[in-house]
Amino acid sequence: MLNKKIKFALLVLSALPAIAFAEIQEFKLSNGLKLVVQEDHRSPVVVSQVWYRAGALDEVNGKTGVAHLLEHMMFKGTKKYKPGQFSRMIAAAGGKENAFTGQDFTCYFQQLEKSKLPLSFKLEADRMANLRITDEEFAKEIKVVMEERRWRTEDKPQSKVNEQFQAIAFRAHPYARPVVGHMNDLENMTAADAREWYKNWYTPNNAIIVVVGDVKAAEVLKLAKQYFGPIKSRALPARKPQIEPAQIGERRAVVKAPGKLPYLVMGFHVPTLPNSKSETPEWEPYALEVLAGVLSGNDSARLNQKLVRETSLAVDVGAGYDTTSRGQQSLFELVGTPAEGKTVTELEGALLAQIELIKTAGVTQQELNRVKASVIAADVYQRDSMFYQAMQIGQLETMGYSWRLLKEYPEKLKTVTSEQIQAVAKKYLVKDNLTVATLDPQPIDPNAKPVGKPHQH
Repeated sequence: MLNKKIKFALLVLSALPAIAFAEIQEFKLSNGLKLVVQEDHRSPVVVSQVWYRAGALDEVNGKTGVAHLLEHMMFKGTKKYKPGQFSRMIAAAGGKENAFTGQDFTCYFQQLEKSKLPLSFKLEADRMANLRITDEEFAKEIKVVMEERRWRTEDKPQSKVNEQFQAIAFRAHPYARPVVGHMNDLENMTAADAREWYKNWYTPNNAIIVVVGDVKAAEVLKLAKQYFGPIKSRALPARKPQIEPAQIGERRAVVKAPGKLPYLVMGFHVPTLPNSKSETPEWEPYALEVLAGVLSGNDSARLNQKLVRETSLAVDVGAGYDTTSRGQQSLFELVGTPAEGKTVTELEGALLAQIELIKTAGVTQQELNRVKASVIAADVYQRDSMFYQAMQIGQLETMGYSWRLLKEYPEKLKTVTSEQIQAVAKKYLVKDNLTVATLDPQPIDPNAKPVGKPHQH
């Protein structure tokens, strides 16, 4: 399963009960593998996730998509187990499993009855150390990945726009490249490329295991030592700093593709929460997060209220911002689809007008209260999901943060003021820092068939 960089809305999702954090424990094995365990005894279930700090961020030109390709190959057999046997064994145990690749990481997960955790660890440890990448299996799977690219990108006009948007928003940083890879790179990829990626990054000192569920931390640690402890660590390739130069003027792209309505995506380069030393004032990312909540998120947010309900300028509209990333780069994005008879130019103008209004007048106390209240009143389903609790921990840890950020994040958001929101809007949401990509919809051939088809492990 391929994921674009996951929209990790800590704004809402960090509102787990305080008691849960007290039950999180972390350990480090002698081979460098990190283990984080959160006990949750509400039901006899366990979620186990293995995270590798290896994603599209670490790829090089000419080999884009290799991180995602290796994710597929991890299901294609080891010295001990045949291709597909991993999934069959988990299913036979009544479990669910899958994987996803992002810019910053690759994650493999299982959800099982708690007594089956040893099975998960046994299988994951085996493929961490003993994966077999044969030319035959590679030749099959690279075709599957190319189909996935066709299905997810080449068949979807908005996906084409989003890919082009990323490509021009970033000129030097790896975030310009699509996680699924460029088709030419996939066509020329070899089994040796996949083996090289596996050898470089799939080592215990580059992995984090997160376990959430009806378990005892000490027992999970014992299992981790039993199955993962014997795997030897390897030296990792040097990760060199990758800094995106400051943008010094507007960038624009138009994508022509079959579609019913135009589409618009706009973005401004903004800072993330630092995962190392940084000159960015600590409060700025929190102010940007609250600003995104003021603009978007529910029916009473500004963009929906003004541009969809009051003026009928847009069919849908929204704002988004990722506060965290391993690459220390983020974009404050505005997206929307104009209503029939309206243009992307009109929608862009209206979106920028809303930003200018915040620069001059700030936001109301009612808006601040609404966004901050969402930190407390998080969705019950998300709060109660063991899987999502593990996702929070794993994503933060692989991106270079600590799970402890979950504890302080709500309080940091609560301190954000209207003046701080105005300040970040004035500093970052400016024309010279703006990238815009639009869809110019072309006639749809009623006889056209999709060029790709979906795939799941």
